[in-house]
Amino acid sequence: MGEAKTIAIIGGGASGLAAAVAAGEAVRDAEGAARVVVYEASDRVGRSILATGNGRCNFSNARPGEGDYRNAAFVRRVLLEFEGQAHGHVPSQAKTSTAYPNGVLGFFSDHGLMWREEGEGRLYPLANKAASVLDCLRAACTAAGVEERVECEVAAVEPPRAEGSPCTLRLADGRFERADAVIVAVGGSVARGLLPEGVPFREPEPTLGPLATEPRWPRRLDNIRVRGALELWRPDSRGMDGRAMNDGGYPMGTHEGERLASREVGEVMFRKYGVSGIAAFNLSRLAEPGDVLAVDFVPWIRLCDMEAFLNRRRKLLRVSLGHDVTWDDMLRGMVLAPVADVLLEAAALDGARSVAKGETAIMAPVLKGLRLPVMGLGDVRQCQVHRGGVSVRAVDDRTCEVRRVPGLYVVGEALDVDAACGGFNLHWAWASGLLAGWSAAERLRA
Repeated sequence: MGEAKTIAIIGGGASGLAAAVAAGEAVRDAEGAARVVVYEASDRVGRSILATGNGRCNFSNARPGEGDYRNAAFVRRVLLEFEGQAHGHVPSQAKTSTAYPNGVLGFFSDHGLMWREEGEGRLYPLANKAASVLDCLRAACTAAGVEERVECEVAAVEPPRAEGSPCTLRLADGRFERADAVIVAVGGSVARGLLPEGVPFREPEPTLGPLATEPRWPRRLDNIRVRGALELWRPDSRGMDGRAMNDGGYPMGTHEGERLASREVGEVMFRKYGVSGIAAFNLSRLAEPGDVLAVDFVPWIRLCDMEAFLNRRRKLLRVSLGHDVTWDDMLRGMVLAPVADVLLEAAALDGARSVAKGETAIMAPVLKGLRLPVMGLGDVRQCQVHRGGVSVRAVDDRTCEVRRVPGLYVVGEALDVDAACGGFNLHWAWASGLLAGWSAAERLRA
């Protein structure tokens, strides 16, 4: 019997462990003389999984779709290919589930994970701890005979020197090892030097994080949370193909010389440097310096109805209070006092004065869109993903194999794919990792 072939997986995070399980089970089921080895630079695998979702791990979404991702056409083809593979490989829930008919959830179900659904399709482990996801993955790796090599950093992958020969792994300590297939799953830390020359690559940069804005208002609202909406406005001169998007069919306001790039409804948290929260995180994937964030404090009321709403509120309060209504009266109970102070200053209104005729028309657009000029990303340490890595144009969407480097696969965040909050990025990590793991095992059997 010849020497066992090797599938090397560089990175023991989400996509790497998914690839390891898929490859390990495939070679085990085929009874082939092959080994699967995970190379992890840190002292344990899965550390990045434990940090997701504030330790709860929003591990997937009940309704993932190509429109949630950048480079959507590539993602669609990968997910379709993955679904086909999953339905042929996973024996139970992936084929029969009607509640969660996607292969990622079938995979986790067959490996013992239970979960629950929260708002907007977000899926969390039933135990509410990321550790339960990692425990299922590690148990599956052990059962499949996967080897873990922790504190073992791979510095570079060298392509096969001849057709049918293995790739070379150059380790950080100067040693060399061989592998018949290599899956790069190092997430957003992927470096150009890790990959063979000629692989199209974009330097990763952080995204999906808080936004820095002109600090005048945010500085006064630091640490205040509101449930509202954020709109991202962009100057027309940039050629943005903007659309008047809205939530629930509400018509949006317009700003002369600007177009609406996107709108997000959800929690908004003010910080000294700008705005954080899920809504800001999702817009950070689109925002550029020079754009404007507009904070909508009452997203359930249409802009065209806002003035009438304020006028009705004024009449009701006058009856209940028994005196002329001031702007302090109008905003009390609608927003917190620090927010009211900022809104009044932005509208150039005196809170202690009675509401004068026509002033509701001044306050209405401020409540529906307090404007904050965007300066860029805020605290990059809070960014959840990186944008960049290996170009999807260089990768076969049927296998995640680099077209010009036989036996080299790239998955997860190491590819130039990213998505909004809600479990979509981890869903991509699992799906691409599983597809590459199955494909690499199939390559060794061929």
